[in-house]
Amino acid sequence: SGFRIRKSSVTPYRYRNEAGSGCIMSPGLAAVELAKPVDKFRDYETSQHLDRVERTYREMHINQTLDFVLKKKSEYKDLNHASMTIWEALEKLDTFVDESDPDLDMGNLEHALQTAEAIRKTHPGEDWLVLVGLIHDLGKIAYLWDEPQWAMVGDTFLVGCKHSEKCVFPQYFKQNPDYNHPVYGTEFGIYSPHCGLDAVHLSWGHDELLFQVLKNNANCKLPSIALNVIRHHSFYPWHHEGEYMHLCNEKDLETLTWVKRFQPFDLYSKSEQRLDKEQLKPYYLALIDKYLPGTFRF
Repeated sequence: SGFRIRKSSVTPYRYRNEAGSGCIMSPGLAAVELAKPVDKFRDYETSQHLDRVERTYREMHINQTLDFVLKKKSEYKDLNHASMTIWEALEKLDTFVDESDPDLDMGNLEHALQTAEAIRKTHPGEDWLVLVGLIHDLGKIAYLWDEPQWAMVGDTFLVGCKHSEKCVFPQYFKQNPDYNHPVYGTEFGIYSPHCGLDAVHLSWGHDELLFQVLKNNANCKLPSIALNVIRHHSFYPWHHEGEYMHLCNEKDLETLTWVKRFQPFDLYSKSEQRLDKEQLKPYYLALIDKYLPGTFRF
């Protein structure tokens, strides 16, 4: 068909600070309290955690090949690593620290609650989106099965086609075996124009793992758009930089709208201030029981 998406139509997030409010505003979203200035989030140059962050991305960009991703998809397709409730899985993240994150140095359950609470305050009528905020990083539970962090965390990117220079630390892609591949190193690679993101392979990580867990467990009652947001929330070269639009279709534009709606809460809610997990637990247990009841296979 004549379907086309202009790259320029997908712009990075732009927000305005309300003078003296300590808040950040975004179109269609209420204020999110900031723990620090906007330009100090996703700081890959002066973050106090830069050494571990760069090491994680270096290993990721060197080792995440198309072959590696296909092997991981095969390894996890039967979801036979564990069986537990969603809250039990969340509690496993209480001591997991994401080494790709330049903003936080605390357990991932804290970040999950911060994200969910920020959405809850702004969109109380969209409780499924609040739950997405709570569980969006749940795929990091793979650390229990000795997955290295470079195979779980960080920004995702496409494999099977040319690497994007808009990824963080793109220089390390040059050491990736696929970098100079006669097919995988080309703009379209193994894909066709506007084939859609359902037809491509993203680097392996917590996004894809949780997507597969929810998609393949019958007791998941979340809407399909929720699963798509989870699958692409770390796909920063796409939703933040407008890359890969030559592979997107109309369905992906709907996903993009929701991902861009969700992402500010994921990023700008990060704070060293801890929430009262026990006080919040009853609300989230009820929300889980509504959309994700019972046990899930991982």
